[in-house]
Amino acid sequence: MDLVSVTEAPPRRRSSRPSRRSASSSTFLQGKAITPGMALGPAGRVEELPLPDITERYSAIGPEAENVRLDEAIARAFHQIEKMRDRLVGLPEEGRAEIASLLTVYERMLGPSRLVRQVRERIAGEGLCAEAAVSDVTEELAAQVSRMAEAVARENSAQDADANLRLAGEFEEVGRRLMRNLTGISYRAFSSLPPGSVLVAEQLRPADVAMIDPARIAAVVTQGGGGADHTAILLRALDIPAILAVPNLMAQVQEGEMLVVDGHLGTVTLSPNDTELRLAAEAAQREVREKRAFGRLKRLPAQLQSGEDIELAANLELPAEMPMLLRNGAKGIGLLRSEFLFGEREDLPDEDGQTDAYRAIVQAMDGRPVTIRVLDWGGEKGRACMRRLGLAEQVADGGNPALGLRGVRLLLRVPDVLETQFAAILRAAEPEAGVAIGPVRILLPMVTSADEIVAAREIYDRVVRRLRRKGHTLPDPLPPLGIMIETPAAALTVDTLARHADFMALGTNDLTMYTLAVDRSDSMVADRYSPLHPGVLRLIEAAADSALKARRPISVCGEMASDPRVVALLIGLGLRSFSMNSASLPRVKRLIRTLTLEGCDQLRRQVMLESDPAVIQDLVRQFAT
Repeated sequence: MDLVSVTEAPPRRRSSRPSRRSASSSTFLQGKAITPGMALGPAGRVEELPLPDITERYSAIGPEAENVRLDEAIARAFHQIEKMRDRLVGLPEEGRAEIASLLTVYERMLGPSRLVRQVRERIAGEGLCAEAAVSDVTEELAAQVSRMAEAVARENSAQDADANLRLAGEFEEVGRRLMRNLTGISYRAFSSLPPGSVLVAEQLRPADVAMIDPARIAAVVTQGGGGADHTAILLRALDIPAILAVPNLMAQVQEGEMLVVDGHLGTVTLSPNDTELRLAAEAAQREVREKRAFGRLKRLPAQLQSGEDIELAANLELPAEMPMLLRNGAKGIGLLRSEFLFGEREDLPDEDGQTDAYRAIVQAMDGRPVTIRVLDWGGEKGRACMRRLGLAEQVADGGNPALGLRGVRLLLRVPDVLETQFAAILRAAEPEAGVAIGPVRILLPMVTSADEIVAAREIYDRVVRRLRRKGHTLPDPLPPLGIMIETPAAALTVDTLARHADFMALGTNDLTMYTLAVDRSDSMVADRYSPLHPGVLRLIEAAADSALKARRPISVCGEMASDPRVVALLIGLGLRSFSMNSASLPRVKRLIRTLTLEGCDQLRRQVMLESDPAVIQDLVRQFAT
């Protein structure tokens, strides 16, 4: 029982999927929902010509000529990427940055990179033809990164594993592009598909997304792919209804066959009957109206009917999510998880690299506040990567990783890592020509006692002095240093912690886990995980009350903030600032604008009298219906 997602599905979801009872001739396929949305249209099958087998691995023309062929293939690849960049002008603004950044990765791999260097070494040292050298090197590099992903996954760090899998896919894509250019096998084209088609493919690679015209393609359905790869990220950015990983798709869908794509449920209806078509068309029309309403809502304040302002920000996992965040009207980034910089590397990112990454995000937010959480590794997160980076002694296996060396505890054991990150964030916030580029805040993870804040602030102050000696013009005032409240100890001592911290953020996911002693990923006890447990709610109320008395800002950045009616309860508990996944922003704002402070307080009074989480869930679910 997941007591975070207590909001009932909106009305369109109840009717968006046609009834199976009236569809005796219809076939239903199930895949992974990537981009929500309803769409219907004829199937446009796009199949790719396979690459030829390499029958002659060794060159008959010599290394010099093979290198000339390689240079020509690389030049053609650069030209192809440039043509894709030209197409970005015609794509929705939300998708341009993601595709542009991915194309930049391809360009780097085609430049003076490890990949190209190793290909030339194989040509010169082993006498391979260019095709064989490209194939061998890209397969080996992709396999190395995939093995890293497997090791990371075994350590339960799904985020790092997904990042490594995406990198493996980038090596493979560059290899395929070079192979096609070397062999003269052309790429598939989407421009021939009739307007309104549902693009159906065995696999859709990230570079293919740049060739999709959202004005012509109603939806995308593929047999391969997954929710964490670059293709999925880019499709979300383009806001095209999409379903990936549909088993046996190509064997079941015929060219021109009518399809209904439900990007909410991840279902594809083949040859729908009249009733199914009518219901799908009605659902699609409702979504168009809702998107228009959300567009208008973006410009309106997040304000209760009784006049109180509510701050709605977004959590950011990857820079690729920026367009959706801005599209949905986030007033800032309430939690930037900086781990994305560390997951794909064999070494620690240096200060300059981190500075560039943070600064790009701060600039993209155009004056909106950005809260950057420093590296939150330790326990089950990032262990394999830390071993690879020579930090194994810092994360020695223990009985319970969740109770071991993690968060700020780990960072204080490796102060060089924390110093580098502090310096990069401070430099990223430096004014340009005397003008601030945007408010920046720094967040310390997993703080449980005041001495940890004191020790971190000493490092922070030392970094500030060093940067000033080097001539850096730092923001005035300096970026505030805040803390995550993720344990009962921290929640109950906010009054003490507030003497050393500039602001607080309630991480309700971990707070629930530590309060209830429940790991929600453990199927044996997952049903006991309840953020609406009275113990959790009382800790939240106590933390909010103490922060208010100490005049310290406090926000919620866990999953509780993603549910509109739970947000109503949290407002009643004294919270006024929330950070959530960007997809939840419009619905949270829509409900907030219907509420009064008195109504939220009434909900709080009802809830806090109850002792049964199930009863509390019902009270919250029934609120504002």
